[in-house]
Amino acid sequence: MIGRSLLLTVLPALALAGCTGTINRSLDSVHQPVVSRADYSFDVGIDGAGLAPGEAARLSGWMGSLRLGYGDRVSVDDPVGDPRAHQAVAVEVARYGLLLADTAPVTGAPVAAGTVRVVVSRATARVPNCPDYSRMGGSEFNGNSSSNFGCASNANLAAMVADPTDLVRGEAGSGTTDPATSSRAIDAYRRAAPTGGGGATMKTDSATGGK
Repeated sequence: MIGRSLLLTVLPALALAGCTGTINRSLDSVHQPVVSRADYSFDVGIDGAGLAPGEAARLSGWMGSLRLGYGDRVSVDDPVGDPRAHQAVAVEVARYGLLLADTAPVTGAPVAAGTVRVVVSRATARVPNCPDYSRMGGSEFNGNSSSNFGCASNANLAAMVADPTDLVRGEAGSGTTDPATSSRAIDAYRRAAPTGGGGATMKTDSATGGK
């Protein structure tokens, strides 16, 4: 009687466990990269010749602390539109291999007189709720994929993509095709000398007379 009562208690729990967890009845993963963006702003003083004395060093130090790099979007919020200030900021940004964007995002506070606002927009990608072991193993009578299906590949993609915004809108092409560029890798392979071009040598054992 004890064994039967225990079985009657466990069976409903097992049946309920089979109905819980992430449901995925397709060949596509429900765990997809999510791209988010953060804007960092820094106000620098300007004068008639561009940035005020010492402001270029302050700006460079701030960008260095952010570890500015590929994928970051840098813009200038300047209500006056001083071209010399823009050029001075562009020089500092160019040290990190980047170009200034044409437009700046809307920031929370107005730009004070005698300053321009440098805005760094940074996008990040991550796959939430991974790893997901809520529905793993056992008999799957509803044809669901594993709850963790797609977590590894999509999380690696989100971690490795240089510009996360490419996951949202892709990267625009140039509109033209250069056959020389597209066949460069194949041409280099064909022109490369064979790895065995130096010839193989056979060593002989003096003790055995080369036998």
